Amino acid sequence: MDKSKKRVVEYLDKILADSEKAAPEDLLFSYKGILYPTTVCSPETCQALDSFEARSDDVILVGYPKNGSNWLGQVLNDLEITAAKYTEQEINERMNISNELLILPRLEFGDPEKFKRMKELPSRRIIVTHLSPQVLPKSIFKSKAKILLLVRNPKDTAVSYFHFYNNMPTLPSFSSWDEYFTAFMHGKLCWGSYFDYLVEWNKHMDDENIMVITYEELKENQTLGLKKIADFFGFFVSGEEIQMVAEKSSFEAMKEKSFKTHGTFGKILFRKGTVGDWKDHFSEAQNKQMERKFEECLAGTKLGEKMKYGVYCKA
Repeated sequence: MDKSKKRVVEYLDKILADSEKAAPEDLLFSYKGILYPTTVCSPETCQALDSFEARSDDVILVGYPKNGSNWLGQVLNDLEITAAKYTEQEINERMNISNELLILPRLEFGDPEKFKRMKELPSRRIIVTHLSPQVLPKSIFKSKAKILLLVRNPKDTAVSYFHFYNNMPTLPSFSSWDEYFTAFMHGKLCWGSYFDYLVEWNKHMDDENIMVITYEELKENQTLGLKKIADFFGFFVSGEEIQMVAEKSSFEAMKEKSFKTHGTFGKILFRKGTVGDWKDHFSEAQNKQMERKFEECLAGTKLGEKMKYGVYCKA
């Protein structure tokens, strides 16, 4: 592992170690009514978000936690590298710049000074975030940078986030699935309510610079999904190159190399990556409660139709 990459991995490992010593009540803070993890975010960084200067060629990936953004973020990086035809030396140089600047894997992670350092990153920058549109830096919308919204069905999201919460030392754990489910349904988790998040993004469904893709369609046909993404962002890659990226960045391949890329975080970030895991967790009452919530928030909307709730979430 090169020195700059090692620096980032060591930083992430230190975050985990420090979290294990912290009291549960010190692990979260609230900013504008939404919870964030203290160990990777700060009120100062949230306040400084609007100092981020977006570029029109930035590649923006947004998604609620556990919707697949670790996976798809790497896919976007691989597509950009493949399309630009970088040499091995150029790839390493770009990675070293990011790591030397200590740019963490989410826009909202890190210290408030990072937004100044991000100006030194070469284009095209891959920007990944869990932020909702009303919190996203204003420059992103002003720049007309293209935004890819990644969405996953609410039941699998809930289950994946449950395991993440209980395995991640940076977050307070729950004593049971039922206790967690109540928190999920009321939006009392980091980055707030899943449903509020999607209701806000649904308002942007007609924006010409925004594309929506679902976790489920990527799992069913990753090659086709990557072609849509490449076309949207203007990544000029052949069918053979798309297939190569799909194989290199499959969930299984990324899970296998996660320790090298994310340190101790890796084994927590990549769990199953399947569709339908919710069937082992939801009670009949919880199925009905989730269905009512979906009907109330997203049924009949363009985003709700795109998600195919009836296909992936019916008991």
